Amino acid sequence: MQRPQLEHIIRAAAGITGAERFVVVGSQAILGQFPNPPVELLVSIEADLFSLRSPNDADLIDGSIGEGSPFHQTFGYYAHGVAEETAVLPAGWKDRLIAVQNENTGGGTGLCLEVHDLAVSKLVAGREKDLSFLGGLLHHRLAKPEIIHERLGSTPISSDRRELCLARLKRLGS
Repeated sequence: MQRPQLEHIIRAAAGITGAERFVVVGSQAILGQFPNPPVELLVSIEADLFSLRSPNDADLIDGSIGEGSPFHQTFGYYAHGVAEETAVLPAGWKDRLIAVQNENTGGGTGLCLEVHDLAVSKLVAGREKDLSFLGGLLHHRLAKPEIIHERLGSTPISSDRRELCLARLKRLGS
């Protein structure tokens, strides 16, 4: 997914729900801070987002511009309406959101996770695709291991899970 496609999703989500602000929590949140990241970080055709207006907006998003929808079939990418609790994030993440708002977002605003908060969420999720994405962030020096390590310390997870995340981070070459 490219930045104009994310902007289109934000515009469509705003039009469908009537909400104005959406938090982008999936890998495509990278497009907020880095509008033209390396191509290996753009493999996902899905943008995970939630409305700040109502949790019920997730169902509207999924039903109208979600996977398998006419929107998805027409454009080749889609939105996944999620809950705020979907991503495990460090303390203070809301203060670091990066706004995507321009003529292409049609009055809607996408609030994208800052890259280190995104990295923490991927590290905690721990799926192969998440760790591959995180490896790309580190390889291209878009995220700093020491900041990820620091933010893990303020992430609401168990000490065992934190140790697992730190081991993953170390394996990725930090």
